[in-house]
Amino acid sequence: MNRLLLSAILMCLCHYGIMAKGLSRHDREHLRQLCALNTMVGTAPANTKTAGLFGKGSEEHGQTMPAVLSPNGQNFWTPQTRESEAKCLSPYYYTDTMLQGFRGSHWTSGSCTQDYGSFTIATLGGKLRKTAKERATRFSHAEEVSHPHCYSVRLPDEHLTTEMTASSHAVILRITPEQDGPIHIVVEPNSDEKEGHIEVEPRKKTVYGFNPVHRIYQGWGKSAGFGGHLLLTYTDEPIDCGQDSTCAWITFQGKAGKPVIVKAATSFTGREGAELNYKAEAKGVSFDKMKERLARTWIRHLHAIDVEDTDTARIDQFYGALYRASFMPHEMSDVDGAYPRFANGTRTKGNRPYYCDFTMWDTFRAVHPLYTLLYPDVSADMMQSLVTKYEEGGWLPIFPSWNSYTAAMIGDHCSVALADAYIKGIRGFDAEKAYEGMRKNAFETPASEEDYKNGMGRRALQSYLKYGYIPLEDEVREAFHQKEQTSRTLEYAFDDYAVAQMAKALGKEDDYETLMARSENWRNVINPKTGYCDGRYADGHFEGNTDLVRRKAFITEGAVCHYTWFVPHNVEGLAEMLGREAFEAKLDSMFTEGRYWHGNEPCHQIAYLYDFIGKREKTVKWVDYILDTEYNDTPGGLSGNDDSGQMSSWFIFSSMGFYPVCPSSDRYMLGKPRFRRITLNLQNGRRFTITPESLPKDRNYITHEEIVKQ
Repeated sequence: MNRLLLSAILMCLCHYGIMAKGLSRHDREHLRQLCALNTMVGTAPANTKTAGLFGKGSEEHGQTMPAVLSPNGQNFWTPQTRESEAKCLSPYYYTDTMLQGFRGSHWTSGSCTQDYGSFTIATLGGKLRKTAKERATRFSHAEEVSHPHCYSVRLPDEHLTTEMTASSHAVILRITPEQDGPIHIVVEPNSDEKEGHIEVEPRKKTVYGFNPVHRIYQGWGKSAGFGGHLLLTYTDEPIDCGQDSTCAWITFQGKAGKPVIVKAATSFTGREGAELNYKAEAKGVSFDKMKERLARTWIRHLHAIDVEDTDTARIDQFYGALYRASFMPHEMSDVDGAYPRFANGTRTKGNRPYYCDFTMWDTFRAVHPLYTLLYPDVSADMMQSLVTKYEEGGWLPIFPSWNSYTAAMIGDHCSVALADAYIKGIRGFDAEKAYEGMRKNAFETPASEEDYKNGMGRRALQSYLKYGYIPLEDEVREAFHQKEQTSRTLEYAFDDYAVAQMAKALGKEDDYETLMARSENWRNVINPKTGYCDGRYADGHFEGNTDLVRRKAFITEGAVCHYTWFVPHNVEGLAEMLGREAFEAKLDSMFTEGRYWHGNEPCHQIAYLYDFIGKREKTVKWVDYILDTEYNDTPGGLSGNDDSGQMSSWFIFSSMGFYPVCPSSDRYMLGKPRFRRITLNLQNGRRFTITPESLPKDRNYITHEEIVKQ
């Protein structure tokens, strides 16, 4: 065993021992899990059963990163092996062998979007090298230790070890040289447009940088109106410092075994915000103290679920999934509540955390229901952040990322997340204002063509209202995902159901009746001749597609065999329409004929649909199969993009034995728990215990109220 790895393990064990003295038995176990979970899962090409079956390229990667972060915090501090904030490029890939530095990232974990407002801090020995390619230096996974609360790596060609720990807005790096000689700290704003700014302020012993944010999808390449700001501080006397158009650097005279410490804080509102965040989270705080604070934060976070079982490896895999489900959405506000105004960027003062990067096409399914169940206070802040975006932008956004409107994906699923939270008892957000925005999206189209092009409102809503489906003639040009008419119809029908549930809860009966009628529009795109969804023309005739497994332009990221099942609000109606036996046979074929694709979201509810026809044993069989074949605890252990934690949230719910097939209803469909005992430590002080024998046997669902009020 090499000396750095041994040192890192001893450091972790020592830290474990020191912290454990003041912890309860449960918390000591969570500390063990924190040090045992694998942050690398999803950083390598997928090695699972259906990897690449219906999608290639970036869809065969988990697209995650081994970041140090506070749960849903502002920054994800990750080792960087790839430069650029470009679309579909994660900062870190396990198969890479060269490290370029340590990035304060806002990459949508597990995605194919973009990073933004980020900075990279490199730690170098020997000769000063400024660009990412020049800085790239050998590293080995054998000399890399990665946990949610700390990271360390030995860089043999630099003759130093770098350790990293963080808070939501700040980071501390501890650089320990192996020999006497220069130690260079290089700071780069990762502006692909070369619009970043960086400067050293020697008298203040600070480095300040700015990296402006640019939009993609709607308004591609245009300014988002705000940027990332970084303030870095140091205390040792440098022997050199400077800056040029790409980076700033500070050089110290390193002494073997004597650590060099640098601290940094960030903000999306300006330098003053970064200074305030620094004072609140980093000033006067040692590396070990920040690491201990972050470890305790993670212990509290993991303690939402206590898992007991003899299979320790399976437990560690479970908590690794909870780690990956704890990135998105992330906080954009400063410690004083200030944040960049939505779709504008002007500094605005708030009184609670403000979140962004809601990749709702992915996360309405299981990520937000998970937060609603386990972390309702955080969920309330997230829901109010959506309401705030509506108030500031004039329309409830569809897929709000980099604090801007986008029409990146289909559907109108912010409405689903809001309805789900309200139906499940969350009251810490302005429900009336939320409904106002939900209703506007469901009934109105922007009067201004410019606003529509900017991503405001549902795509192709006028066609949907006119025909009861979106005909193939409407090519939905003002969207990143063009066409996809049948998938949009199915998703809008579900969105209508969700808005209807909110309307009913708020006493808006007329809207409820109208929207419930519209929620049956899914029937208009199921071809009665084939029993599968199909493209349909404005005159009413179907395209007549019989290719069930290849991608079609009217389907989103999948095939008709996948999307036919997207009627989560009326599975019973779909079974009746197809015929119960045909429904079951078609479901069976998804698994027996190799059509099931877990690597993307449209299939995620399918195994649970057996519950609706009284075949829970088949749900259990196929959910177990998916858990066993589509996940493992290696870097390639996700079968596709983790998509802001959706893939991991599916794993968490399914391992507990239930799943939210229809967010905005109060029901979870049942499978079978994978552990001997699971205890949900709910924020209301109650506990809900799950064992293999405890879930209802007389029905195939359990309600949210049964869980939180037991």
